[in-house]
Amino acid sequence: MPEGQPLVVPDDGLTTRQRRNRPLVMVHTGDGKGKSTAAFGLALRGWNQGWDIGVFQFVKSAKWRLGEQTAFEKLGIEWHKMGSGWSWSRKAGSEEDHAADAAEGWAEIKRRIAAEQHDLYLLDEFTYPINWGWVDVDDVVETLANRPGHQHVVITGRRADPKLVELADLVTEMTKVKHPMDVGQKGQKGIEW
Repeated sequence: MPEGQPLVVPDDGLTTRQRRNRPLVMVHTGDGKGKSTAAFGLALRGWNQGWDIGVFQFVKSAKWRLGEQTAFEKLGIEWHKMGSGWSWSRKAGSEEDHAADAAEGWAEIKRRIAAEQHDLYLLDEFTYPINWGWVDVDDVVETLANRPGHQHVVITGRRADPKLVELADLVTEMTKVKHPMDVGQKGQKGIEW
């Protein structure tokens, strides 16, 4: 895309403006750091454009208070923890309990999409409940492919399902080249949280 120009112009009958304003599904995946951070940056750009933003976090512990959450709430951006942390710091309860929490979180997002409640939905760490079978990928793909109005969606997490990748308009894979944890350094304030 030299100088921000697309390499091809599709023969789809749409004007440049119509094509530019299509709502997008975006996926940030891969084993590298920065998937959520990139999505939070996108949300800030959307907020600056006057969009209604909804952040729905699926895996990070409900006990953690991320810096982004504090800042977003001060900006009036909705932030929801859709469960209580299923990967690193699990709350008491069975896998069935966690699966039910994830399914209810997805059901709430579906309700909001049907109601066209937000301009941007940030589904943070959403690939995990899909990969674990707690949320049906076919339901996600169908819901996102048929969402009404002008609603953007960004999904983060490792190992994005190929069906999500196929549906998405934009897919970025973060690749780790080097990380301080490789040599035993623990995460730090302001960098990891």
